[in-house]
Amino acid sequence: MDAEDQVIRYAERDGASIAWAAVGDGPPLVIGGWWSSHLELDWRNVRFRRFTGALARHRTVIRYDRPGAGVSDRRGLPARTLDEELATLEALVDEAAPGRISLFGASSGSGVASSYAARHPDRVDRLVLYGSYARGVDLAPPAAREAMLSIIEQHWGLGSRVLGDLFLPGATADERAEFVEFQRRSASREVALASLRAVYDFDSTGHLGDVLAPTLVLHRRNDRAIPFALGKDVARRIRNARFVALEGDDHFPWRGDADAVVHETLAFLGVPVDPVQAPRAATRAELTDREREVLRLVALGRTDAEIATQLVLSTHTVHRHIANIRTKLDVPSRTAAAAWALRNEVI
Repeated sequence: MDAEDQVIRYAERDGASIAWAAVGDGPPLVIGGWWSSHLELDWRNVRFRRFTGALARHRTVIRYDRPGAGVSDRRGLPARTLDEELATLEALVDEAAPGRISLFGASSGSGVASSYAARHPDRVDRLVLYGSYARGVDLAPPAAREAMLSIIEQHWGLGSRVLGDLFLPGATADERAEFVEFQRRSASREVALASLRAVYDFDSTGHLGDVLAPTLVLHRRNDRAIPFALGKDVARRIRNARFVALEGDDHFPWRGDADAVVHETLAFLGVPVDPVQAPRAATRAELTDREREVLRLVALGRTDAEIATQLVLSTHTVHRHIANIRTKLDVPSRTAAAAWALRNEVI
């Protein structure tokens, strides 16, 4: 899928525009509610497009930006309560997907997705929650929450870097820098502060017991942003929910073993999938000659500075090559890329 594949449209709620986009074919699968999103910038992310594209081969994937952020109306602040978030999702679904839908609620979007399922049981046939939590106050101790809010309020640049370390534990320096830039372009300091405060204030305990739709709860065991135990707690609160533990520490579903998230989601939605769907391995041909040179030196234990000197490149260019290599190989770390090189006789 190319960046041009999506067309952004707009719905309205209380005079504010809600940007949304749909890609793919099949019954609608609505994804949204992220505390930070940007339809255009997300779509330029190779990992994000690959993840969304895998779902879009079987479902019409509908995504949206909340008012105040992304390419939605930027004149005001985002929703402060779950009821306000729900009103946004209701307006979006009425515009983009009249009829029955499936919902994929991830991270802070899990609260509004489960709220919609509880409030509109006739509209939701399946609910998938990933990296979810029931109460925002359980995400971190009070002092830690206040410190995070204070950092964002006083210095959004520093706050975005701290969040980058939290959300992207295995990322390269370039990937973190890109995510910092993404956050700052997605939302102003005021919007980021209000959004994170709302994340901490959200409480889904009052409606999770009312969810009737078949529900799948996915959570990575070592998720640093939302503890594993909080996902299990959500599954316990929803009748007959199925809980699946995934390996890894990446919070975003399109990073790490994204294929496992896609596989479990599609199987739950009733799409025929192979019992075991291993991550696709890149071939030697997919790496450029320069990337193979860089990968060979990585596997030999060279530092970025040493690689830059040997190949007469800047360290920034070496960083970029390694990031591209990891994306093509779909591996979570530099070490994993080196292991791939050894297995595939790149040295």
